Amino acid sequence: MQENKILVVEDSPTMRQLISFALRRLKNIKIIEASDGVDGLKKLSIDTFNLVITDINMPVMDGLKLVSLIRKDDVHGKIPIIIITTEGGQEDKERAMTLGANAYITKPVSAPQILSVVQEYLGLKSGA
Repeated sequence: MQENKILVVEDSPTMRQLISFALRRLKNIKIIEASDGVDGLKKLSIDTFNLVITDINMPVMDGLKLVSLIRKDDVHGKIPIIIITTEGGQEDKERAMTLGANAYITKPVSAPQILSVVQEYLGLKSGA
């Protein structure tokens, strides 16, 4: 079975840990963490990923800029991008989806919620 690599881009170490901890429940998953959009882009340039999870509000480069840059990338342009953010406004969500995000989850977020969306976009069955 092939390993799925997930890039978690989140400036809050606590939130990054929470997301990574939830993802570790899945089999054949490798989690790479990045602290902001620039760090995330750096990691995307040296490795290939099956999925990206990103926050919107981050220093240096925010998640929306990251989404738009990933969508222009030849290698990663088609991978699913899930946004997990405190920005609950409809305007923010529409902007993220227009830029190419596949899913938009507002914080507070639960582990089952993260797992459910990740499994959906990686094509994994529940409990996989």
